Amino acid sequence: MKTSTFSRRAAWRYGAPGRQGGVSIVLFALALFMLLGFTALSVDGGNLFVARNELHNAADAGSLAGARWLYTQDGSSVNPGANQIATDAAQANNSQNTPSEVVTALRGHWSFATRTFTPNDSLEPVDLFEKSTEELDLYDPYDPFINAVEVVTAREQTQVEAFFGRIFGFEGYDVSARSVAYIGFAGKLNPEDVDQPIALCESALRDPDSGNYSCDVGRFIPDGDKTGGWTNFEHDDSGATDANELRDLICGEGNENEMYYGEDIATNNGQVQSAFTALYDCWVDATEREITWTLTLPVIDCSDGISPSNTLVGAVTVHIVWMINHNQPLSQIDQYAPQQMSLAPDSEDAEWPGDWTNDSSSGTTRWESFVQRFSLKNQNDEDADWRRQSIYFLPSCDYHEPKGQTGGENFGILARIPVLVD
Repeated sequence: MKTSTFSRRAAWRYGAPGRQGGVSIVLFALALFMLLGFTALSVDGGNLFVARNELHNAADAGSLAGARWLYTQDGSSVNPGANQIATDAAQANNSQNTPSEVVTALRGHWSFATRTFTPNDSLEPVDLFEKSTEELDLYDPYDPFINAVEVVTAREQTQVEAFFGRIFGFEGYDVSARSVAYIGFAGKLNPEDVDQPIALCESALRDPDSGNYSCDVGRFIPDGDKTGGWTNFEHDDSGATDANELRDLICGEGNENEMYYGEDIATNNGQVQSAFTALYDCWVDATEREITWTLTLPVIDCSDGISPSNTLVGAVTVHIVWMINHNQPLSQIDQYAPQQMSLAPDSEDAEWPGDWTNDSSSGTTRWESFVQRFSLKNQNDEDADWRRQSIYFLPSCDYHEPKGQTGGENFGILARIPVLVD
């Protein structure tokens, strides 16, 4: 029997059963290949994501540990062992039960302005004085501010395992992660980081021309609304006016709770006699009025005056060089003016070279010489005069043990706790 012309044309147009089966096999193979590809992407991609997260955790741990110990205990220089501390901390974190490889662990400078890290192995002392936070943020290869640690971790020698990727010729995958930890200036203060319930105004610590932290000029409290006041160290309070509370904080353990940069603390601009008398007695006991008294105090923004609360902007260490109690009017200056003053034994401040003695019987003469020796000024940059109930201080140029967490402004105290920045 002969096939009709119509039947032959229909078979050619719509395909014979054998021809349709061949097309299905091709489509099935293509679909299977794509399915395997998506499976490989899903399984291997998820595995890579886990491995990279673990490497990131290792890099973060390493950079934070290195930055935590970036400076020596007294804050005077960069710790040469910081890189090794960072390496050990990163390697202590596994990636899929495999020790993380540390490609690099480097000290250097982090700039917020440019968002860049510049490696530098300098171990020179950290020069914080007469420089603003912005100036220290700019990298200077001749005077670098070493303030960060960068750690790069990887899985290169022991690659991340490929599962379905082997079908496509991948034996394993190289993965890496990077972290930079920065350590700046004391911001959040840990309990007992500051000593006495006195808050200093940042305007009393900055050079009026440059706006930078200055340790060359002394000031006194009170001098208007721009030098300092009482504080109970507490946030969410309005006014540190409880005389008994302030008196009990004198010569105590300092701040009981953490103090946070950028948040208000309770303050009081008025004179609290019982607290001042207790502070004066504490000063006499500690120094016998012959050596300086070194204190770490909170720094506040006083641009709108002091009280009932002011914003915490950092911490500073100062040397108390003299105090005048309420019962020491000008008529008693011959009796109460200083006769000698030595720097506290634990200080290395080159600005104060040692003992100063003036045997003059005239209290006015001794006071004028004392004021000039320690460069004590009022807010108008005139020599400080003799006043009742005053605390005369000079901001310290010493290096200090780092305190608190990064976040404050530069008042000469580096932070102890770093933060991740990249």
